[in-house]
Amino acid sequence: MKTIEELKKEIESLPHREYMNLLHWMSERDWEAWDEEIERDSAVGKLDFLIDEALEEKKQGKLRHI
Repeated sequence: MKTIEELKKEIESLPHREYMNLLHWMSERDWEAWDEEIERDSAVGKLDFLIDEALEEKKQGKLRHI
């Protein structure tokens, strides 16, 4: 397996189009990981406090339509 420094050098030497493709792939991969984390957290109730806060603000008339 290559070191981070080796990978950095290879990335820096990529043609612009290939670099942009890599950047896009990494971004998509990061968003997918984030989505999976949100789904896991939601399934075990870690995000329930957000629902509670929203319901309380609705009760107090603090919500606004956007």
